[in-house]
Amino acid sequence: MDQVDVDVQQRKDGSPPAVAVTLRPLGLADADDFMAWASDERVMRFLRRPLCATREQAVAQIRDTVVGHPWFRAICVDDDDAGAGRRPVGQVSVWPYADEGGHRANLGYALSHGLWGRGIATAAITMVVTRVFDELPGLERLEAVTDVENVRSQRVLEKAGFRKEGVLRRYIVRRSGEVMDAVIYSFLASDRPSAHGATRGEAPITFYGKSVLV
Repeated sequence: MDQVDVDVQQRKDGSPPAVAVTLRPLGLADADDFMAWASDERVMRFLRRPLCATREQAVAQIRDTVVGHPWFRAICVDDDDAGAGRRPVGQVSVWPYADEGGHRANLGYALSHGLWGRGIATAAITMVVTRVFDELPGLERLEAVTDVENVRSQRVLEKAGFRKEGVLRRYIVRRSGEVMDAVIYSFLASDRPSAHGATRGEAPITFYGKSVLV
């Protein structure tokens, strides 16, 4: 299992200085952890997926949309103090567009609200772009579309190396039915450091997350 160590500078609020981030498949046994973000309107505000009000709904959503997904991972962090080991605190997924022959795919992600501001989402997405192009043969372009008001998500994408391409007018329909502009970002297979001759080592990547918002 890949790992990234996120070193976050000690802050006045006493937040822990570091946390190890890993990615792994999300399963039905993770329903309780999944509820932590899937039932939170603060997290799901900009996502069209319905909130999970009960554990049964969480199980159903994992069964129907996660199991069998072409590339869906739980974002996990250490929770040794609670005796739980690496527990899911969010999700990240890559969905290839079938009509593009796997050349292009969409990135989506969510993170528990209590862990925003510690560089975890940035670390997870950075891990995705270092491996997903190898794991999904033929993939050349990864894109992310964000609500124009979701500034936190836009900053995360930029910190993970995505390039802003423009604004899509009247593009996203929120759960409320409101139609909003969207900002589109992309990351190409050729944008990876390894694509320019850098060596891909096994050493963890260290992020300094003082200014990371999600």
